[in-house]
Amino acid sequence: MPRKKDSGDSRIRAGLRGLNKLLGHRARLGICVLLARNDQLSFSRLKEIIEETDGNLGAQLRKLEDEGFVTVRKEFQNRRPVSWYALTARGRRGLEAHLDALGRLTTE
Repeated sequence: MPRKKDSGDSRIRAGLRGLNKLLGHRARLGICVLLARNDQLSFSRLKEIIEETDGNLGAQLRKLEDEGFVTVRKEFQNRRPVSWYALTARGRRGLEAHLDALGRLTTE
């Protein structure tokens, strides 16, 4: 006997469509959450908290930057380069929509 489709299936599908694929990666989601809680963070601080290699963190930050979710400001401190990352308005909206979609999926 064919199984009846659950009436919640369409809500789940809609909720899944609300998730941002860019934020599906643990590091990218973590970066955006951290930057939403701080005005800006340095590459070294993000690396310390996220616990990623330089190469992987750099690649994830580049993806977020390419999509307009973060900006980078580079400067020198004591003759050493420091990269500062901040969440853009677009990044904040994207993160909020992603978290809202997750919330709807887990509470319905």
